[in-house]
Amino acid sequence: MYSNVRIVMMNTSHPGNIGAVARAMKNMGLGELCLVSPKSFPDIVAERRAAGAKDILANARVVDTFDEAIEGCVSVIGASARGRKIPWPVMNPRDCAAKVREFASLSSGDTGQTHQNTVAIVLGREDRGLSNDELQRCNYHVHIPTNPEYGSLNVAMALQVLAYELRMDYLLYSSMGDASQAACTLSPEDSGWDEALATSDEVEGLIGHLENVMTKTDFFDPDNPRQLIPRLRRLFQRSRMDKIEVNIMRGFLNTVVKGISAK
Repeated sequence: MYSNVRIVMMNTSHPGNIGAVARAMKNMGLGELCLVSPKSFPDIVAERRAAGAKDILANARVVDTFDEAIEGCVSVIGASARGRKIPWPVMNPRDCAAKVREFASLSSGDTGQTHQNTVAIVLGREDRGLSNDELQRCNYHVHIPTNPEYGSLNVAMALQVLAYELRMDYLLYSSMGDASQAACTLSPEDSGWDEALATSDEVEGLIGHLENVMTKTDFFDPDNPRQLIPRLRRLFQRSRMDKIEVNIMRGFLNTVVKGISAK
């Protein structure tokens, strides 16, 4: 993941939230945590909540002010759940991830040397979020579109949502990411499936086999077919069966026929 994304927590009152944020960060490949005047840190409660992410806590930087936390950042994004009197650029988490990629990617400076642009994502206090002054220091605001009837998110939950979108965007679009990690495996058409997709003639053979068995068992009347076979054909075509699945079904149908013949 990006090594130049800085997660900033403002005046955190409960050390457990620091640990939970560290865990969420490590889950999604983020590493830089900056704490602005936390009520208690280091703290054993934070370490317990961090689980296997104690290295994030060990490397966390503690500062006194907002200015220190965002020093050196080319872009600052503040997490906000509240509307503002003055309209400000607001993004959802997915668009936020794309904006982070835009700013955090390697770029060439005036000297011709490559450098990394640091982007800060700032999380507010548990009870009141970020102040108006702090939000006005942010280039963008990110808002998680929660249920309007209950929009309260724990700070660590909010970070997990943001960090997940960052990771998905990184895997899919960054030249340094591995898009295969973000790929879905839902059917034999997708990478990672264990068997090849059944051919159309194999599926058609199964449908013919099934039609024959249904006729033998008096479930299907060829003289009054209605729409049974077209609907079954649609079902099997929609399911995108693999070769083994077709073979299993045909093996079962063979057993049915043997059972009928033995009577």
